[in-house]
Amino acid sequence: MCGILGSVNVHFEDKHLDSLKHRGPDDFGIESLIIDNNQILFGHRRLSIVDLSDAGHQPMISKCDNYALIFNGEIYNHSELRDKLPGNIVFNGHSDTETILNYFIEFGIESVSHLNGIFALGFLDKKENKLHIARDPFGVKPLYYFFQPQKNQFIFSSEIRPLKLLLDHSKAVNMDALSSLLRLRFSASPFTIYNQIEKLKPGHRITIELSDQLMSSGQVYFTKKKFTLIKSNAKETLIDEYGEYFEKAVIRQLQSDVPVGIFLSGGIDSAMVASIAQKHTQGKIKSFTVGFDSNYDEDETADAKVTAEILGLEHYVKRISFVDYLSIFKKCINIIEEPSGTTSIIPMYFLSELASKHVKVVLSGQVADEPLGGYLRYKSMLLSDMIPRQIQSLLKKISCYFDIKNETIKRGINTLNIKDNLDRLIASYEIFSSDEIKKLINHQDSLSYQILDYLYQQNECSKMENNVDRMTFVDTRLNLSDDLLNYTDKISMHFSLECRVPILDLELIQFIESLPASNKLNLFRGKIIHKEFAKRILPNHIINRKKKGFKSPTDYWFKKEKDQIEEILLQNNSYFSRYFNLSEVENIMNQHQQGFNKEKQIFLLLSLYFLFENLDN
Repeated sequence: MCGILGSVNVHFEDKHLDSLKHRGPDDFGIESLIIDNNQILFGHRRLSIVDLSDAGHQPMISKCDNYALIFNGEIYNHSELRDKLPGNIVFNGHSDTETILNYFIEFGIESVSHLNGIFALGFLDKKENKLHIARDPFGVKPLYYFFQPQKNQFIFSSEIRPLKLLLDHSKAVNMDALSSLLRLRFSASPFTIYNQIEKLKPGHRITIELSDQLMSSGQVYFTKKKFTLIKSNAKETLIDEYGEYFEKAVIRQLQSDVPVGIFLSGGIDSAMVASIAQKHTQGKIKSFTVGFDSNYDEDETADAKVTAEILGLEHYVKRISFVDYLSIFKKCINIIEEPSGTTSIIPMYFLSELASKHVKVVLSGQVADEPLGGYLRYKSMLLSDMIPRQIQSLLKKISCYFDIKNETIKRGINTLNIKDNLDRLIASYEIFSSDEIKKLINHQDSLSYQILDYLYQQNECSKMENNVDRMTFVDTRLNLSDDLLNYTDKISMHFSLECRVPILDLELIQFIESLPASNKLNLFRGKIIHKEFAKRILPNHIINRKKKGFKSPTDYWFKKEKDQIEEILLQNNSYFSRYFNLSEVENIMNQHQQGFNKEKQIFLLLSLYFLFENLDN
């Protein structure tokens, strides 16, 4: 794991690259190359994990001097890729960087689709006068860019902060993107809330032609869905196959020349990853859990401790309070660089801080719920598909006479009787409605539908068997990359800690998505095949624990500390107040006090407040 910074005709120095030092404290380098009067700079900060020697140094230049690579991530199948290369290539070491540099030279940038791993990269081809950037299929690693062809300028980076240092007007807010953010809870690729800065979409690459006038080939989607639905295999055979893919995924991601630990919750997913990892590791794996200082339902420390004892892990725990939570809020938002309505950001900060004191790499049990249908919204979608439209319409009308305070149920009801699949998906996600957004910032959301429609059309989602398959597919490629995976990467890398997600292994996800929905969920169960395999490696009392999720007790805290939160959000002279109607913000706070759960909305508004405060400096 590392930090990359590259540019065309935009000069940067060590101080700009050092804004990524937390991502790579072990080594660094900047290379300058000239192509057709264009100055190309490649910069790299290295976190040494595979091949700790100088043979893994970046930027990496080919022996023929015609190619250069900067790369952030891990390629878990790089040994298999190396075996496909001609036998006359002499390697300096065993890093995945050296493998993929030679692989691209041999097979072209199109072969980026062969990579099973997490990555953001820049590849320079001097023979073709082309610069390519690419991002992994699920967006585990972020990649931001700025392109201004009128000035012949292009910049790309692992994080936003170097771009803001290099650009004069990078603080201008994109109101369309802000509206979509309020709708979806996160900034969806390719947008950020800044006018000048974009994110490369997961599974995409961009080619810049380096001539007298810079030209872009546009974004190429190299990981489109392949439809190979399994229909005939027996249940036990499918469980066997799932177990094989799952175990291979964990084994692949144990590849490291430094010790690997694990983020351990009280749930089934991280326990499964930990069980397989411990099976294939000599000595005890270190595991890490974060909890809270009182007896909240969200606390998982007791369950995680039991799991660690059963699996034989060396276990560490960190407990936090609301004082810890609020004091670190602003810092966390500056670290993740983008606003978010996900309350687990703060616990992730303390969890990563704890783990970084002991290891440089951790495995996570994140992301099983999206591809495997683990959330209640998937069952709600399944149920609503069974209800005739006339009855859906009636239920929706009846619901208007009740003050429904449960946010999940309310969103489920909002999806009823919506014919358009994309409108229905958006209704199932939204934390602010279109009307609420208009009242908050006097701007309508026009981007969310466009963002989902691109993903939907590119992958021919209309050909999928049902709405649940469409929903899990979109969630796995949109919500994850721009929300959970984004803040996990930024926060873990803030502590020079690499976080790997075995359940997003390319082969494992391809297998999961080839399964009929009935193998993943029904009205009563979620993650069916996942839990059936878990029975083979975990005791039942771990598998059958009540699902808590990686959450914070913000519902309670935001009620108890209402005055303190309002003191922050309702300042008339703040940068935040230039964009937001404070009376509507106050209304949201009051609704939360009345029992309507608005913790995600309040969290998102707080994150925007602190981000805007930073813009004002």
